[in-house]
Amino acid sequence: MKSKFLALEPLGARIEVVEAGKGRDLLFLHGAGGHMVDDPLLAALASKYRVVAPLLPGYGQSEGEDGLRDMLDVTLHALDVLEKLELEKPIVVGHSMGGMIAAEMAAIAHTEITDLCLIAPAGLWLDAHPVVDIFSKLPYELPGLLFHDAEAGGKLLTAGRGNMEDPEFLKQFLVMNARRMGMAGKLLFPIPDRGLAGRLHRITARTLIVWGEEDALIPPVYGEAFAKAISGSKLTQIAEAGHAVGQERPAAVLDAIGDFF
Repeated sequence: MKSKFLALEPLGARIEVVEAGKGRDLLFLHGAGGHMVDDPLLAALASKYRVVAPLLPGYGQSEGEDGLRDMLDVTLHALDVLEKLELEKPIVVGHSMGGMIAAEMAAIAHTEITDLCLIAPAGLWLDAHPVVDIFSKLPYELPGLLFHDAEAGGKLLTAGRGNMEDPEFLKQFLVMNARRMGMAGKLLFPIPDRGLAGRLHRITARTLIVWGEEDALIPPVYGEAFAKAISGSKLTQIAEAGHAVGQERPAAVLDAIGDFF
């Protein structure tokens, strides 16, 4: 995978974009944790598609987070990035927070986005099934929240360079995480409800919704809520997978996308 940089006008924000693979263009929008090191999902997608994965300001080497105040700002930013990239009829794929952004993009620019894949997207709130407040959790709790197999998930999160209970590794992780969580908090804290439920009916894109059956962060019932709200959408649930379904079961997610689009 390689990185390039875009300069967005009029503020000149510098945006890092990761690219890999060949084939049909696929725009990937990451979740609150950003891209994992050697991300298994990006690697799987790149085996079939030309993956273009911009990092939101506050993540990696992307800049300009101070200019993004709310959901509308972030959505318009993502649409500006999409326009600047000049992709050819891309499949727009978003995971978790990135799925929330992708859904907002498709609702606002519903004639421009024709193929949409939402992987365990945030953005809705059901009182009977509250979404876990990830901002209140300690790092060692994250693997169990994000993965069906917490032990394997912990290794993915740390890229095999330590563990969440090692004080020295924990210091490095918290420093790295502070900036991106500051950005994510604008969209997800205290709850991820920014009115998306009232806009989902505007989506006209062919829409695939993918969910891990063991999602402990955003319960799978939210997949049904998204599917009900987006006309003609298809919900695919993947067994033995948690919230990070793409990283835990990358081949299954790739197959779901390939079979649908």
